[in-house]
Formats: sequence, structure tokens, C-alpha cells
Amino acid sequence: MVTLLKNPKQIVTIDSDGKNYKRGSEMKDIGQLENHSILIENGKIKKIIKNSYISKSKFDREIDLTDKTLLPGLVECHTHTAFAGSRAEEFKLKLQGIGYEEIAKRGGGITNTMRAVRNSSFDELIEIIKPRIDYFISQGITTLEIKSGYGLSFYDEIKLMQVIKELNKIFSIDIVSTFLGAHTFPPEYKNDNDKYINMITTELIPYVCKNNLASFCDVFCESTAFSAEQTEAIFKIAANCGLKLKLHTEQFNSIGGLEIALKMNATSVDHLEVLKEEQIELFGKSNTTAVLLPGVSFFLDYDYAPARKLIDAGAIVALATDFNPGSSHIANFQLIMSLAALKMDMTIEEIFTAVTLNAAHALDLSDKLGSIEVGKNADFSIFEANDYSELVYNIGKNLNVMTIKNGEIIYEQSTLN
Repeated sequence: MVTLLKNPKQIVTIDSDGKNYKRGSEMKDIGQLENHSILIENGKIKKIIKNSYISKSKFDREIDLTDKTLLPGLVECHTHTAFAGSRAEEFKLKLQGIGYEEIAKRGGGITNTMRAVRNSSFDELIEIIKPRIDYFISQGITTLEIKSGYGLSFYDEIKLMQVIKELNKIFSIDIVSTFLGAHTFPPEYKNDNDKYINMITTELIPYVCKNNLASFCDVFCESTAFSAEQTEAIFKIAANCGLKLKLHTEQFNSIGGLEIALKMNATSVDHLEVLKEEQIELFGKSNTTAVLLPGVSFFLDYDYAPARKLIDAGAIVALATDFNPGSSHIANFQLIMSLAALKMDMTIEEIFTAVTLNAAHALDLSDKLGSIEVGKNADFSIFEANDYSELVYNIGKNLNVMTIKNGEIIYEQSTLN
């Protein structure tokens, strides 16, 4: 079946000419088109045609997008969506001036959410998480990464990974799973960190790989979590097992995690709020994606990652929400885009590249999605806007009216009579 996406006001292609990422100054080139339509066949992009050719052809189905702006399906490449419970009480402490790391030392933070996850059944977790995924889809997100990391025991980490796998069957979007057993040390291993790391490397990672429960292994490399040496040890086992690598690093402290991630060719390094000047230049020579998370800086009220310097140094930069219960309880993707413009000195064009093609690159999927190029998946987000700038200008307002995955409409905004 051939479907025509007919007559959008603008098409923003993020065309990479087959390169499948954009670095540095390339991020400003978003391939804006007008007076064009898109042909879809068998879930793939078949052709981009001029509107003047439409009357000369026949199509099985037409979707009228007059006065709409069409982008590639948005890609959310860093979330902790698989959690239970609330950390609203900790938010009150934060407003009293108590920092994130101090709350963690008091037994809150990740450990607080861990208790809620351990007390939730498989079915309860499914029902808790489903509305969150629906919300992402309603914003035009067609690919979503979800991490484990709130179970922190063999049973509960596997439970979370199985929940993520089941959600990927339930929903029509692509859900990419990441194993984050190395999120923090659970209380029962507080005085025996080596024993927990041994469980991760000899039990959890082999089970995750054998049962195909994750594509990536992630570690939180931080002074209150895992050291650079511990991170490297976990990464070596994960890589040997066939998992691709991601790393939380340079969020509060710089303790050597970045250098290990780049040395081991991690697919992405995420956070980078305390990145040093001499580290910025490393990204110009690397194909590792720098995933920046402005929602965390906004939520915790601290420094933003140096996006402008990274882009000027030739980095491949992506953006994500880091949606989680403690440090970025923000699932609003358009707010993240606006924060990147207002607080990180990114242009609107760079932002669109960062939430589509480069975000796909951060998931090692940019050969299939993230841009509107012939042969790629027919994933699109369609917005009620005459110009793409409206998406960033309307801070926190969801302008998405239709989400298309593999050529099929999976969300359409209801209209009130």
C-alpha cells in the first residue's frame, strides 16, 4: 500500500546524505522543504515528491497535512521511565536547600525508588508505566529508551528488564532497553561493594545477554556511585557479552568516567554538566554522542552542560529528558527543547537535529530512523504549526497532532466539536 502524506506546510528532513549523524556546524542544516509531500510504502519512506506531481499519480491512502509542520519521529534517547513511587517529599527538601547528593546519603534518592520498585509486582509496574509511554507518544516520540536501575537486586533488575521487554510488545513504538544495574549500591551491599559488582558481572549481565533483555549497558560513574575503575570493569564484561555501552558521567564530579567511555567507544556519554574545557575537544574526534539533559539542570537548579562549546568543537550532540522520579521529573519533550534554546545557547535547528538524527545515533539506530530519507522507517511527528520555530517558542506546550510509526498513525489528537 502506498500512502501519501499530502501537502504539509513544512517538511524538516534532517537529511544526513547517508551519513546518519550531524556534528558541529552540520547540526544547523535541517533540510527544510515546502510544497512537497511524502510517499510511504511498506512502512518505509519511498519518495519525497513535489506537490505539482501529485495529480499525476494514484495512491491507496492520502493523509492531508495542510498547514502542518512535519518532522522525523522524535527520538527520546535517555529515560528512567521504569519506576514506581513518588519522590515529592524529597522535592520539598530540595526547596529547603538540601542537595541531591545529600538526600542520597540520607537514604533517599535512588534507594527510595528502589524500595517502591521492589514492592511492586510485574503487572503493577506495567500499569504504572503505560500512561507515561502514552504521553511520550502523544508528543511525537516514536522511539523511546528506558533503563532499569531501580531494582538493584538480581530478581528486581530482571523484573524491570522483563517489564521493559513486555512494554515493547504492547506498544507500536520502538522501546530500547538499557541495563543500569550499576545505578548505585543498594543498602545490603553498602559495606561490600565488590560483592555487588561481582553479582552484576557474573550473574546479571550474563542473564540479560542470554535472554536478550537489553541492547545497552549503562553505569552511573559518580563519587556517590561507581568509580572509574569499577565502571571499566563492568564495561569490559558487558562489551564481551555483546552489550553496547552508555555512561552517566561528569554530572556532579569529574572522576575519570568520560575518558573510559571514549576509550571503549561508548555509543553515548550522558549528562556532562561539569565537563572540563580540555575534555570538550575530545568530542570533535569521537563518534560517541554527547547526550545533554537540560531538564536535570532546571530541576536541580545547577549548571547546564556546555552545549555551545561542544557543538563548536565538532561534537555529535543529542538532547533527552532524563525523565526520572528524583532529578528530572520532566516528561515534557518540548520543554526540554526550549530549555536548550534559552539556557544552552543552541539554535532551533541544532535542537531539532539533537532530538531526531543525533538522538537516534545515541541509540545506534540512525541508519534506520531519525531523518526523512528514502529507505528509512516512515516515522513522523506532525505539528500544528506554520513554522518549525513554533515548537520551541511555545514553551512546554505540546503542538503535536499526529504521530506516525512505520507508516501507520498511532496517535491523533482528538478534536472537540
